[in-house]
Amino acid sequence: MRVLIVGDTVGKPGRQACLKIIPRLRESEKLDCIIINGENIAGGSSITADTIRELFDSGAHVITSGDHIYRKKDSIELLEQNPRILKPLNYPPGTPGKGSVVVELADKTKIAVINLMGRVFLKTIDCPFRAVEKELDRLRKETPNIVVDLHAEATSEKVAMGWFLDGKVSAVVGTHTHVQTADEQILPHGTAYITDLGMCGPHYSVIGRKIENVLQHFITQMPPHLEVATDDIRLSGVVIDIDSSSGRAKSIKRVHEKLT
Repeated sequence: MRVLIVGDTVGKPGRQACLKIIPRLRESEKLDCIIINGENIAGGSSITADTIRELFDSGAHVITSGDHIYRKKDSIELLEQNPRILKPLNYPPGTPGKGSVVVELADKTKIAVINLMGRVFLKTIDCPFRAVEKELDRLRKETPNIVVDLHAEATSEKVAMGWFLDGKVSAVVGTHTHVQTADEQILPHGTAYITDLGMCGPHYSVIGRKIENVLQHFITQMPPHLEVATDDIRLSGVVIDIDSSSGRAKSIKRVHEKLT
């Protein structure tokens, strides 16, 4: 099983990159499954019906999210209607949406996706370690192929989760910081890991926003008006090979494609 996982997709530029680059990658990389982090697709924050449709049109099987997921009014209805759009699993009980899903692929193989959110420098929500451990007991009855998107600020928290889940899941990938890290690896017990997938969107920017807006905010400390940038659009993520019978990862490769 070959899985493409795309990092934080920012605004219209990120959606354009998905629509134009992913179909080519699907053919060249012989992809079986596509997972996209979509929490920044609607003007840089949250999701709407139109923007989420573009990610599914690009070939996404599952869309993960993070701390911005509830910032648009559309998000609650979309989360409740479509189980393939995920919220972080460790949001408190009662919040709309699901934190995991099992998807059957074209060849009838099943893959589970879990969305988590870190707590260091982010909202004080439920423990992601305890939440994922409980969820794994349920998902392993359906499939050994399990991918975890940990949306977190702190590198240490992401690395810790990788070690915590090594041998228990197929992959742990980090999102949220929008900067692709160079530490992709297969951990000792067969789990693919990378601290951050990077950003799908405009790289002539400050993590997807117009440079002048962000500089003005840092220099003056005035409330920011952060417009999505438009130039140098790229798609960042990883391609992971998984042994679908055991759920162990066989390889992980960084992807960084420029939209031309």
